[in-house]
Amino acid sequence: MNVKIMVTGGCGFIGSHIVEQLLKKQYEVIVVDNLSTGKLNNIILDKIDFYLCDISSKEFQQIVQKTRPDYIIHQAAHVSVVNSTIDMMHDAEINIKGSLNVIEAAKRNKVKKIIFASSAAVYGETQYLPIDIHHQTNPQSPYGLSKCTVEEYLKFASQYYGVKSTILRYSNVYGPRQNHLGEGGVVSIFANNMTNHKDIIIYGDGEQTRDFIYVKDVATANIQALHYGDGRIFNVSSSAQVTINDLFNKMTNLLNNNQAPIYQKAREGEIIDSLLCNDITKKYLNWDLLHSLDNGLKETIDFYKNYSLVN
Repeated sequence: MNVKIMVTGGCGFIGSHIVEQLLKKQYEVIVVDNLSTGKLNNIILDKIDFYLCDISSKEFQQIVQKTRPDYIIHQAAHVSVVNSTIDMMHDAEINIKGSLNVIEAAKRNKVKKIIFASSAAVYGETQYLPIDIHHQTNPQSPYGLSKCTVEEYLKFASQYYGVKSTILRYSNVYGPRQNHLGEGGVVSIFANNMTNHKDIIIYGDGEQTRDFIYVKDVATANIQALHYGDGRIFNVSSSAQVTINDLFNKMTNLLNNNQAPIYQKAREGEIIDSLLCNDITKKYLNWDLLHSLDNGLKETIDFYKNYSLVN
């Protein structure tokens, strides 16, 4: 009998890469996605069991009861830090209420474990670098607060209901299929704008730093968490600090692009420096990086070159 894995948000950027790796490993895959940001062409429909559904709905409970997954990899989320500061209710509706519905479904249907996509945003402004999992959590945005809140609910669910979980705090994830529009990451926005000769905007002075992790390495961490790390929190990161200016220069070199960036004022809710320690993750998830930043950027840029030809 095959092991069944449900991936919420499985048509999205990170979720679709997880689905791809699960299928390669011969898991039976169920995808739940409301397609608000995900795309059906990100997955191979005839190889998975797909449900068009919002995780906050009663229908989601029925789907979990019907399909009886062994595990839920919970990726569905509202992911924009900036938009979360504009509309807190919308962010909470998806990230908190939706996640509670996932936890409740797991409790009712004896799901073995939830793997939860959290974020470096739970840490807020850094007290020290690199940030380990013992660093205090002090979110600076409703998005970070919603992720931190769900982490606490998962701890409660484990203690009182026996619903196991592993929490993965992502650093800045990038790669093919990432949305380059309102909720896109800086790599996807740069790649799309560079390949389409659009203005490239850097918010602040560009010396703020990020820890960029390639999406395929994130997907691998999720799959490893099916087998390891019960009840633990892990940073999923490259543990390499890169300024936005350095990122811009790397990408312009890869594209032979001589555009100059346009600098604008920093955006509210965004932290200045982020660097996550992944030592514990490597040890307890039996996981390691397989992609360098240069290789990951090249694959991402190649994707956007092809994307711009067909869109």
